[in-house]
Amino acid sequence: MKWQQLISTKRLGQEERHSERYDDRSEFKRDYDRLIFSAPFRRLQNKTQVFPLPGSIFVHNRLTHSLEVACVGMSLGNDVSRKLIIRHPELRGTHFEEIGTIVSAACLAHDMGNPPFGHSGEKAIQAFFTEGEGNKLRELLSEDFWNDITHFEGNANAFRLLTHRFKGRRQGGFVMCYSTLASIVKYPISSGLAGEHGKFGFFSSETDTYQKIANELGIPILSTHGKLLRYARHPLVYLVEAADDICYEIMDIEDAHKLKILTFRETEEMLLGFFDEETRKRILQRIIDEGLTDDNEKVVYMRARVIGLLENECVNAFVNHEDEILQGSFEGSLIKHVSPHVKEAYEHCVNISKKKIYRSKSVLDVELSGYKIMETLMEDLTEAAISPNKFHSKQLIGRFSSQYDIDSDNLETRIMAVIDYISGMTDVYALDIYQKINGISLPII
Repeated sequence: MKWQQLISTKRLGQEERHSERYDDRSEFKRDYDRLIFSAPFRRLQNKTQVFPLPGSIFVHNRLTHSLEVACVGMSLGNDVSRKLIIRHPELRGTHFEEIGTIVSAACLAHDMGNPPFGHSGEKAIQAFFTEGEGNKLRELLSEDFWNDITHFEGNANAFRLLTHRFKGRRQGGFVMCYSTLASIVKYPISSGLAGEHGKFGFFSSETDTYQKIANELGIPILSTHGKLLRYARHPLVYLVEAADDICYEIMDIEDAHKLKILTFRETEEMLLGFFDEETRKRILQRIIDEGLTDDNEKVVYMRARVIGLLENECVNAFVNHEDEILQGSFEGSLIKHVSPHVKEAYEHCVNISKKKIYRSKSVLDVELSGYKIMETLMEDLTEAAISPNKFHSKQLIGRFSSQYDIDSDNLETRIMAVIDYISGMTDVYALDIYQKINGISLPII
């Protein structure tokens, strides 16, 4: 892959013409702004990140998480650009200098396809078809579509949201730059190749769109299995992934401390574990010099130092492995290629988080409730899509926005309309619809 080809301002849906310009923003900054002001992005404020929403103690939701990931992504992109331009002076003055903005925009969008209740919501959609009532549809659906829905994945759904031409829209998706769209696709493979890990990058309905983008940017196909495709990642995906890895792990630790899931001593030990003994002493002395006496403020300072360290380490990992990344032979995430001590400290945090944070009672309660809500919505709304002429089906279908093609003659299109509708809900809205469907609450007129 070549940087000059990988960074393109060509827009999906506007390939043959340039849109009117009313300001001096770069094309990639326009992508960023377009996402910030979009309704799907705003809805992230009412989608669970890890801990229950809302609460008396403010913790991260998908919106605040995405904004923080975008901030770290901007730093990663800018620092990589600065270092690689020294190595490749021919990139100076080109769009390559804007990779910080591209990565930041992709970071904003990386969770936009996630359904309500996070990974529990993903599992509920998958399980409805593999273990629940949806399994009876197996013989009525194509193999490609069945692979898509049984492996339903938020990342692939984000690509669909950004590129698909929904009913009633003049153009498809957000009309974003090719490079921004490619930077979002973390797993650039067909759903039929997802395997046990269940990760893929685009639904069969968007395969042609991804192929078009990949061909334009010079992203190579690594392997084919019939019509199933496995592409190399766009290099900037590694920076988007790193920003996400840094933020969700370190910020979840801070939130867990606020919620008293982790003690201050446990949190301090995890965060200071990233540094050598001399640096730890300097950090602790700085806390004293700054007059920080509140434990939460101490954690904030230590957290900031860890994020700064991880950002620098990931930049170095990217620059050091540039050739492999461009060849499509780089394996794993950037976090797995940082210096041994930092990698060990990060993995220690991951292990503690799995044991004490992600299996905590408050998190499990959200997952249990969210799963049941999503399961019920999938059952009732899919039944309406299968039998649209029933009285109750007509009532449920009446709730769908006009952008969802629930009235299509094609069964797969109607089922996908159900998934589009449910995955776009906020946690609060999904709960509201669940309660109304079950007669638990009545609308107040």
